[in-house]
Amino acid sequence: MDYTQTVEYLYSRLPMFSRQGAAAIKKDLHNTVVLCEKLGNPHNLFKTIHVAGTNGKGSVSHMLAAVLQLAGYKTGLYTSPHLRDFRERIRINGEMIPEETVVSFVQEQQGLIEEVDPSFFEVTVAMAFDFFARQNVDIAIIETGLGGRLDSTNIIRPILSVITNIGFDHVAILGDTLPLIASEKAGIIKPGIPVVVGEATGEVKQVFLEKAALEQSTICFASEDWVVDTEEQPNEELLQLRIAGISPSASTEEPNFHLCLDLTGSYQIKNVKTVLSAIDLIRNNGFNITRQHLYSGLRQVTKLTGLMGRWQTISHNPRTICDTGHNEDGIREVLSNLKRLQYQQLHFVIGMVKDKDISKVLSILPDQAIYYFCAPDIERAKSAVSLREEALEVGLNGSAYKSVREALLAAQKNATAADLVLVGGSTFVVAEVI
Repeated sequence: MDYTQTVEYLYSRLPMFSRQGAAAIKKDLHNTVVLCEKLGNPHNLFKTIHVAGTNGKGSVSHMLAAVLQLAGYKTGLYTSPHLRDFRERIRINGEMIPEETVVSFVQEQQGLIEEVDPSFFEVTVAMAFDFFARQNVDIAIIETGLGGRLDSTNIIRPILSVITNIGFDHVAILGDTLPLIASEKAGIIKPGIPVVVGEATGEVKQVFLEKAALEQSTICFASEDWVVDTEEQPNEELLQLRIAGISPSASTEEPNFHLCLDLTGSYQIKNVKTVLSAIDLIRNNGFNITRQHLYSGLRQVTKLTGLMGRWQTISHNPRTICDTGHNEDGIREVLSNLKRLQYQQLHFVIGMVKDKDISKVLSILPDQAIYYFCAPDIERAKSAVSLREEALEVGLNGSAYKSVREALLAAQKNATAADLVLVGGSTFVVAEVI
């Protein structure tokens, strides 16, 4: 098999959540344990940082990777899902795993794959761990897929656990209350391993405090460590931030400083706090990360790591922005970003999946926008017609289109130079326009 055939084998042979939904989830770690044991437990051969959360875990993972790279460490990065190329999931110092490595891994392990019958995600986790070990990375940032407790990545023993936040997403799998979802995410907290939580209050915070106490793990809440404010933004390509450390656990080295971030979504302010607290704890593990490494890394996250789809401008005239925010909290952050921009008319290209309750998301979308309903090219996609019908019930008006591309072209054709085109609603919609 060549690379294309190999990836198609993985897609077609193995259960895949992005295509099939909950049916593709293996609700224990057995398969991953077996796969990695056969590979010699490669995940034990390098240091790791484990990142979970409802929103922001991808951005936080890429930011940490960028800073560690610039600090001179050979840095692995495992994230999901990919947008254009399967290999986006597995990177070292920003470079995607080579095609020939993907091919050789599947060829060498095909018998094992057929025997164990793992999910797509389980195989990609094993592939990433094997690649990082063979390449002798100094450290790898490992992002969970869903949840944490039963996530395939949860066989690692990291030097640090990071949980960005808790919101409603994948409730059929993780639970239908925030404390239940928090309990699943808290499953990545390991005995004696420190944990950073981006933000949590009330019952959710209590879940994390109790789990950390049970595991005798130190815990800090980044939102209580830092104040981050935006400054005037003369450069649209950079988010300029003013930082203040406000707790004893925040770094005392220059507690007040400025930095620039090339991820310009306003929701990144929360993620930066999480990164700052994480960096302090990573330093405690013997990593030499200077303030200059932090400045330079955060200024060029997309260049260093290849991150895409986070409040990303993909064309001008009309200005067209895409964002992978897809649950209620994520969409609220997208809408908050919109308030910072000046435009006459919003044209929203939107698609969603059919195995989620989207009523809350639809209820908060602006009714003055013109909508271009579409369906991403995956099995889980909600049909454009069904999406339009549900949207009409809450006063959202627009037309249904046969494809994401057709919807985008229509929006850009109808928009004037003073208008804004926004593409989102699902990671899989963004994947088709990026």
